[in-house]
Amino acid sequence: MNVITLCGSIKFKDEFMKVQEKLTLEGNIVLTPNFFNSIRKEEITLETKKMLDEMHRQKIDMSNEIYVINFEGYIGESTKNEIEYAKTKGKKISYLENIK
Repeated sequence: MNVITLCGSIKFKDEFMKVQEKLTLEGNIVLTPNFFNSIRKEEITLETKKMLDEMHRQKIDMSNEIYVINFEGYIGESTKNEIEYAKTKGKKISYLENIK
């Protein structure tokens, strides 16, 4: 089965959930960020952020592709870094919205 990691700003929780459902029903294994609402961004220490970033890179490593949730064209710095990482690993990159 195809394994896809979702990447994007966690502020777009609803879009993540819709895409996760759609891709899963299409027969894909979908990996998502670890959490959406249980902790605020301001409460995450630098050490925890580094750990979560590494965890997400490992999800990308396990995937055949990443799917970028670029809702309303938004791609933040962390997501840009994930896209660049995926490129270095030769992963397919898909987007929710067309890139301009």
